[in-house]
Amino acid sequence: MKERVTLTVDSGILKQVDKRVNGKTIKNRSHAVELLLREAIGSNSLHKGLILAGGKGTRLKPITDEIPKPLLPVHGKPILQHGIELMKKFGITEIMLSIGYKGDKIKEYFGDGSRFGVNIMYVEESEPLGTAGPLNLARKYLTETFVMCNADELKDIDLSDMHIFHRDKNAMATIALTTVPDPSNYGVAKMQGDRIVEFIEKPAVPPSNLINAGLYILEPEVLDFVPKKGFAMIEKQVFPKIASLGKLYGYHFAGQWMDTGTLDRYDKAIKEWKGLSK
Repeated sequence: MKERVTLTVDSGILKQVDKRVNGKTIKNRSHAVELLLREAIGSNSLHKGLILAGGKGTRLKPITDEIPKPLLPVHGKPILQHGIELMKKFGITEIMLSIGYKGDKIKEYFGDGSRFGVNIMYVEESEPLGTAGPLNLARKYLTETFVMCNADELKDIDLSDMHIFHRDKNAMATIALTTVPDPSNYGVAKMQGDRIVEFIEKPAVPPSNLINAGLYILEPEVLDFVPKKGFAMIEKQVFPKIASLGKLYGYHFAGQWMDTGTLDRYDKAIKEWKGLSK
């Protein structure tokens, strides 16, 4: 529940507050003040992240015969590094990387993360585990609200604002949603207000143009819905169960998002990615 308050502040401070308002991720002065207060008292803190970096990148062959997809460069740095920098920007410095295919090259490049100002630990897939299976490998570390994302997309998302949304909705899982001109190649969200009631994979007639952007804020309770062993997909085996409880929400963000999963999309990302917003 929100309450209205009246504040008297120095005009110089107010100007600094107003600079944060962009009309998109920070909608107005009141929203900016709320974000600043949450940051100041630590109630909007996210500390842990899990990045899925174990895929083979078969649609990017022959490049990925030599280089694992997360290490493909965009603007002079690996795709995965852009994801790590997004997390670091919002104070997430405890980062787990789930690795599999050519994982030794990823470990060699990122090491313990100190070179990038974060602490990286690894969970290693001895066989492909999909998008949910790696959660079992990291289960004992995921004891608080955490961010999980794919390594092969470029995203510019205000994680602080997304976390406020997640908390305000009392969500168990919140999915970042973005729009694309043709959503039929993706998982499309069917919505009731901000609540996701269903995901439809590659629909011939999409119910909306909102697609799964491959980044989630999750509560530890989500792990109770993950099959205990083997390959599992969070989109097909976990999210539908959470949606049936009314605990799955969609956060529509306005920042850049680029899929790099095919040669054409990778080329587009190289040409159009503008980097993280300041």
